[in-house]
Amino acid sequence: MTPKLFAVLALMFAISAPAWSAVRWSDSLRQPEKWYASPEARAIADKVLLHQTVHGGWPKNKDMTTPPSAAEAAKLRDPKSRDATIDNGATTMQLKFLARVIASGHGTEQHKAAFTGGLDYLLEAQYENGGFPQFFPHKKGYHTRITFNDGAMVSVLAFLDEIAKGGEPYGFVDNTRRERSRAAVGRGVDCILRTQIRQDGKLTAWCAQHDEKTLQPAWARDYEPPSLSGSESVGIVRFLMGIEKPSPENIAAIEGAVQWFGSVGIRGLKIDASPGEDGKPERRAVSDPEAPLLWARFYELETNRPIFLGRDKVIRYNFNEIERERRTGYAYLGTWPAALLTKEYPQWKKRN
Repeated sequence: MTPKLFAVLALMFAISAPAWSAVRWSDSLRQPEKWYASPEARAIADKVLLHQTVHGGWPKNKDMTTPPSAAEAAKLRDPKSRDATIDNGATTMQLKFLARVIASGHGTEQHKAAFTGGLDYLLEAQYENGGFPQFFPHKKGYHTRITFNDGAMVSVLAFLDEIAKGGEPYGFVDNTRRERSRAAVGRGVDCILRTQIRQDGKLTAWCAQHDEKTLQPAWARDYEPPSLSGSESVGIVRFLMGIEKPSPENIAAIEGAVQWFGSVGIRGLKIDASPGEDGKPERRAVSDPEAPLLWARFYELETNRPIFLGRDKVIRYNFNEIERERRTGYAYLGTWPAALLTKEYPQWKKRN
C-alpha cells in the first residue's frame, strides 16, 4: 500500500468514525476486563492500527482514540521515518491495549498482525548487549543511547517478561516469540548488571542513559548529564526485585543500589511551589528541618553531590541557581526511592 493510498484510507476512516471516545487513551489500560470486548474498545484498536509506523512501533504523545491526519498517516508509512519509539510509554502501551482487545475474543486478524509487528519491532530494536535505544530505527544524537530515562528500557523488559511467561492477555502469542522474548529479557538483565556504576568497587546506581557501545554513563539533553540517577534507578531496582529466583548478581545489584539510596537522601530541604511575585509558576528549594527526605535526579559520579543543570549545560550545586523555566518544567528533586526503602525492599528481603 502506497503512503498516498494509506493517507486516503485514513482520511476516509476519520470521516466515518466517531469524533470522540468516552475513554481517554491515558485511561485505556485501566478499564474493566469486559470493556475490551466492547465496540468502543474495538474502534480504538482500529485507530491504534492507523498510528502504527511502517517499522512496527508507534510514535509518542499521540492520542490513539482519534485517527491520524492524512499527512500524519503518510509519514507513518514512510520508510525514512524515525518516529517509532519506546519513550513515554510508546509502543508498549499500544501493544498492551491491543492484547486486551485480542484476548477478549473480539480482536481481528488485523489487530493480531499489528501486535505481532509491534512485538517484532521491540525484539529487533534491542542491541546485542541487551540495551534498548530510545528510538528505532535510530535517530542521530542521544536517541541511540541505552535509555533508562523515564523507565523506557525497564518498561520494555517488563512487557517482554509478561510475554515470555505466557499468561493472559498474552496467551495468543506463539511459542517462538515467547522464547525470543525470554532471551531478550535475559540479555536486558545482563545489560542492567553491566551498566551499574561502581564507586571504589561498590555497586551504586545507574545513569539515566548509557553509551550503547562502552556502556558508560552518557549525556542526553543539555540538562541530563552523565551522573547517578536518584529517579530512574528506582525503576531498575523494582524490576530486578520482580525477578523470580534472583541470581547472586541480581541480589548484589539490588543491595548495592538500596545502600546507595540510603546514603544520598537530602535532609532539611523542601520544594516551595508558591507562585512568584509576578504571579507565574515558580519552584524553589527552601530549608525545612521537618521536611521528608528528598533525592536528586542527578548525582555527581565521583562525589555523590546533587547537581543541577539548566539548558546552558553548566553544572550547579544549588537548585535555585538554574533558570526558572527548568525549575518549573523538570523534576530535579523528588521522593522516588521512599516507598522502595521503607516498604518494597524490606518485603523483598524477607522473601530472599
